[in-house]
Amino acid sequence: MLRYALITGASSGIGLALAEALARRGRNLILVARQRDALESIACELTQRFSVQVLFRVCDLSQPQQLTGLLHELEQSALPIDLLVNNAGGGSSGALVAQDWGKERHLIELNILALARLCHAIGTVMAGQGSGQILNVASVAAFQPGPWMSNYYASKAYVLHLSEGLREELKAYGVKVSVLCPGPTHSAFFRNAGLDTRRLGPSLMSAEEVALITVRALEKNRALIIPGWRNRLLTIAPRFMPRWLVRRVVARLNRRVGAAS
Repeated sequence: MLRYALITGASSGIGLALAEALARRGRNLILVARQRDALESIACELTQRFSVQVLFRVCDLSQPQQLTGLLHELEQSALPIDLLVNNAGGGSSGALVAQDWGKERHLIELNILALARLCHAIGTVMAGQGSGQILNVASVAAFQPGPWMSNYYASKAYVLHLSEGLREELKAYGVKVSVLCPGPTHSAFFRNAGLDTRRLGPSLMSAEEVALITVRALEKNRALIIPGWRNRLLTIAPRFMPRWLVRRVVARLNRRVGAAS
């Protein structure tokens, strides 16, 4: 029986790089994103290059009705999913009270509610089958508060803590759970969030490099995946600093990176 890896946010960035890395290893894919044209092109290319089956579903996961429709379709089709990659997410830059609430609500719907709902729905099926794997994409931002990107940082802290909790809950059912915490990565995220990547210097990793590290870590069932030594340092440093200093350092960095937006 064909089994599939379902990847959300698969049309660009880390999601696309993960799709290619998994297809290279012979994995059949279900790609989920909002852009039909991009998904069609990616599905065709990966099918031709790696001789795998690549399906796609157009869905805006921040819209609860569309997510409900996706989950209903997956249930009716009974496509066996043995890997769920919750990669879709978004960010914003600036003081929370200066942002449009609709945009901030969209962030919460996508980064938190959609991810949790997919974990619940597909994780329930995996638990019933006694096998499966879930990868949730958080960020190094999950390890500290993030003034001037407060909603985003908080959303990624939720993803990190949910993932670690689910890992303990689901291991008795034969389901593995990992969480990816990348640092700054070349992708559309920064442009969409209104951030200036030129101010980050050489710290940015390529999406392809992050994906390669991630799939290797998944094969080893790593709980926490942090690509790159600089990023690992970013997650450790806050433990040795007073909270007031962590807030100020992160606030200064976020204001500097967002100054051109």
